[in-house]
Amino acid sequence: MTLPSWADYRSHKSISFKFRERRMAEFLKLIEPLPKPLRVLDVGGTETFWRSFGLLDNPDFQITLLNPEDVRTDASNLVACRGDGRSMPEYQDKKFDIVFSNSVLEHVGSIEHQTAMAREIRRVGKRFYIQTPNRYFPIEPHFLFPFFQFLPRICRIKLVQGFALGWQKKETDRKKAEALIDSIHLLRKKDIQALFPGAFIKEERFMGLVKSFVAYDGFQS
Repeated sequence: MTLPSWADYRSHKSISFKFRERRMAEFLKLIEPLPKPLRVLDVGGTETFWRSFGLLDNPDFQITLLNPEDVRTDASNLVACRGDGRSMPEYQDKKFDIVFSNSVLEHVGSIEHQTAMAREIRRVGKRFYIQTPNRYFPIEPHFLFPFFQFLPRICRIKLVQGFALGWQKKETDRKKAEALIDSIHLLRKKDIQALFPGAFIKEERFMGLVKSFVAYDGFQS
């Protein structure tokens, strides 16, 4: 199975990219009144993401990319670091003006791991802007398979072993297939509210259905 063109965020013509474009426009509007330069921590971020919106080498943004693996960047305003968003002892409280994360929270493991990441985001950032897909949207966003997230675990494992689904290549190894399935934990609105108490929760909709959530706090209303 090939990745549908509408879901490919790398294409500027895709629906997925349009959502990111709209989200970034709203983010930039929120930060417009803030004094520059801004120290931004992007948990799970990439140089490609910031390049897509013309923000590389922009002195108004001093961006730290935090990932569990090494990430290369040549941009003057980006620094790539290895680390774990669930535990960031290398950063003091309120080190960053903004903590930003796009479609990462659902990948860090169980609700306990997600709670740890949310707690660290709130600790190291004066503000945060966090996006994650809605568990109840009918098309699972990683495998692009209808209601995939609601199938029994054994069925999901068998599908991953037998087919290349969405962003994921076919994984015939049973242990690796299990690890892949268990690595994604989609969230409901009430989960986001519990992880980020007091934050504003924006619902991003597609054809009337809530596709994803954005939780943010610390910005002027």
